[in-house]
Amino acid sequence: MTIEFKKDGKTGIIKIIGRLDAANARELKEKFQSYLEEVIFFVMDFSELEFIDSTGLGAIISSLKHSSELNGDVYIANLQPKPRMVFNITRAYKVFEVFDDVEAALIAIKEIQN
Repeated sequence: MTIEFKKDGKTGIIKIIGRLDAANARELKEKFQSYLEEVIFFVMDFSELEFIDSTGLGAIISSLKHSSELNGDVYIANLQPKPRMVFNITRAYKVFEVFDDVEAALIAIKEIQN
């Protein structure tokens, strides 16, 4: 797994590349904590996320929890077929705002930030 982080104004964009699973979920949690020092609103870009397991999903939910505690939020963009299946089976799509692309998610976040 590779994690890329960049900022778009007051929003962090986290791109997760590869697999998010039990082997690397802790890395995401740790990096997310450091990102919270800069911003509290995030878009997680899953355009190159090939696979996610329950531990990986737990790390994303943990990220949402920490962001929410600071009055922020985490939006999901570009869900690919295999991760989308996990979101559907677990009904995680009811917990997160899910968008077709990063731009749509950024627009939605900017609306609530203003």
